[in-house]
Amino acid sequence: MIENDWRLLRRAVFVAAALALPLGLGACQANNGSTDVLGSAVQDGAAPAENAPARSGPAKSAETLGKGPVKVSMLLPLSASGAAGDRGRKMRDAAALAMADLGNELLTLSVEDTAGDDARARTLATGALSSGAKLVIGPAEQAAVRQLAAISGSNRPLVLALADNYAGAPGVYSVRLNEADSAAAGAAAIAAKGARKFVLFMAEGDDGKAIEKRVANSLSIYGASLAVALPFGPSSGGSDKAVADMAALVSNPEAIVIASGSANPAPLVAALKDKGMLGKSVKLVGSNRWLEHGIDDPVLQGAHIATLDSAEIGPIADRFRKTFNYEPDVNVAYGYDTVAFAAGIASALGPKGFTRQVIENPTGFRGSTGVFRFRGDGAGERAMPFFRIDKGKLKQVEKSTSGF
Repeated sequence: MIENDWRLLRRAVFVAAALALPLGLGACQANNGSTDVLGSAVQDGAAPAENAPARSGPAKSAETLGKGPVKVSMLLPLSASGAAGDRGRKMRDAAALAMADLGNELLTLSVEDTAGDDARARTLATGALSSGAKLVIGPAEQAAVRQLAAISGSNRPLVLALADNYAGAPGVYSVRLNEADSAAAGAAAIAAKGARKFVLFMAEGDDGKAIEKRVANSLSIYGASLAVALPFGPSSGGSDKAVADMAALVSNPEAIVIASGSANPAPLVAALKDKGMLGKSVKLVGSNRWLEHGIDDPVLQGAHIATLDSAEIGPIADRFRKTFNYEPDVNVAYGYDTVAFAAGIASALGPKGFTRQVIENPTGFRGSTGVFRFRGDGAGERAMPFFRIDKGKLKQVEKSTSGF
């Protein structure tokens, strides 16, 4: 592909984010006879509560947005209860905004409700593969995403998966920030300041192997390296053993990275401090998954984390807030960016542009949360802010860091 094509694609993908298109574009309508593109999935005449489009019930029927020649399928947990449904409905509204901004004449977007159910998600995902869609956005359910990744065939459409903590697979790309990306970006930020000798405590199993690979790659950019990488989790023998194993293998590390998956990092950090492994000259780097356990534990203060700022989603925030009458967050960014990405490809390259070569463009793309790109193994890589934990809260110390 020639350089001009890449420039055109990158410009088209996020022209709305770059130029903050006016709210008046929201008047566009889908050509489906009844559905207003910007009709909120969370509104029935009353304004929803701030940041909480709370609603659940029977699975919603499929919704069609836009009238363009390129078919895209979007699978979201719209009627799921709790956080899953909340996120799904926010992504639907963001997708509608992206269609009004960019996609209405380029895409026909079919939005289907997985209801947060693995079996239903698998059925819809399989159906999407044979629907003629050029791209599948979603689902958010892990089991369904893994099933898609296991399906081979040259006619399978590419997938932008929305599942949490999904590492990616060839042609099935991880959209949401995952632990490997967070840890890699955090380690890179410390290496950029001169640290060269790193220790990594990683999740057990395949997730840990993916984290180790990503962190090692990010460190190599700055001439740094992993002195040792140790699994840490329910089967690793506890915090004291993990610290003893580290002490037997390496001395005087300059930074310690803890990306331990679902395992609470606080006991390991406490053990490291008790054994004198975290002196003032040793930097401690966590991951976005630390936030699942809370960061108010005194032992975690002073550690660094690279993660997305859920309140900062760029120039679409004001228009989203005015259109849907509730506060946007990072889920809105994911919903908007995936649809804008599809519209950008359709605009620049047409239906034949939905190829791995295009999606895996190493230069990357600019979305509402910053620069991102997709790797050949399906992993997503993002630039993101770098924070220090201070009094139980994240305090930004750098506006952007990345592991690539």
